[in-house]
Amino acid sequence: MRSIVFTGGGTGGHIFPGLAVIEQLDRREHQIRWIGSSSGIDRSLVESADISFYGIPSGKLRRYASLKNFFDLFKIVAGFFCSLVLLIRFRPDVLFSKGGFVSVPPCFASRLLGIPVITHECDFSPGLATRLNARIASKILVSYPETARFFSETTRARITVTGNPVRSAFYSGDPDAGRAFLSFTDNSLPIIFFQGGSLGAVQINDLVFESLPLLLPTCNIVHQTGQSTVSGAPPCTDPLVAQRYRPFPFIRGEMADVLAASYIVVSRSGANTIWECAAAGKPMILVPLEKGSSRGDQVENASYFQERGAACVLSGDQATAAQLVTLIHSLADNSPAYQVIQKASSALGSHRPSQIIADIIRGYVQ
Repeated sequence: MRSIVFTGGGTGGHIFPGLAVIEQLDRREHQIRWIGSSSGIDRSLVESADISFYGIPSGKLRRYASLKNFFDLFKIVAGFFCSLVLLIRFRPDVLFSKGGFVSVPPCFASRLLGIPVITHECDFSPGLATRLNARIASKILVSYPETARFFSETTRARITVTGNPVRSAFYSGDPDAGRAFLSFTDNSLPIIFFQGGSLGAVQINDLVFESLPLLLPTCNIVHQTGQSTVSGAPPCTDPLVAQRYRPFPFIRGEMADVLAASYIVVSRSGANTIWECAAAGKPMILVPLEKGSSRGDQVENASYFQERGAACVLSGDQATAAQLVTLIHSLADNSPAYQVIQKASSALGSHRPSQIIADIIRGYVQ
């Protein structure tokens, strides 16, 4: 049986796309293992997909001066030697990296052992881990054609544009199952889905609570609040809130169906979220995490989707409850405008990146 090792982690954003690729591989023919961080959520997410997981020490790679860099250097070195031992034991035909700081030691250990490395970047501009992994990768996969310009001319020869892999469920979500899960009193109203990610987003949560009084008369609201404590939530004693507002800390198994049932999605612009919405053909209102709070990747992702007509973006001073409500109502009340943005979203999500990437991986194991 041929052997493939996946690596990446630190967040679900580096794990779920890898799981989407694994869905496309025949596990009767391929022994698949995952090397990820020994701490955090990596193990639970991977093992929930019935994949063997092996944890290594991981240190974060920072672009700025910090005492943590000194201590994390020892974790990175330890992660390298742990990866070396695991890879000697597994002897995979290829290693696929989904990025994140934990992926760097396994990639460099693979290079030392002569194991081909394939690395994939979700975001519009490559993160530091991808830049490092790209130096030794046999193949560099990117989600956007424009991402190639961030690499040197000699490196571009190894780049293939694939899009961002999305789990197959998002292409075939069942809106009826989504509505049944949400159990709204009036299913004739459009569903507006607010996503704050698994950890939540304070800005998104605040926008929801400020907008509810103006949205509940005409809309059903789904709100993924995040796992942390949420302040400012509306009282459940309000009849309209009880009938038309559904908060969840996190939606996992039902996410594809909830997304299929939704009319508009309001969210951050992390790579996974926006490509999942595109796979479901959903118009988006994006509130990106601004540069300064991040490296600016969400602003770039949002701009790409906005320029192609698949999303509206509210950033900076525009990200107010008043602007948001106006935008939601304008899309809900203007069928031609809604159909244009829906068609653009569907067009971006019509490709099957997970299948493309799986085919590339198979080329290294046949």
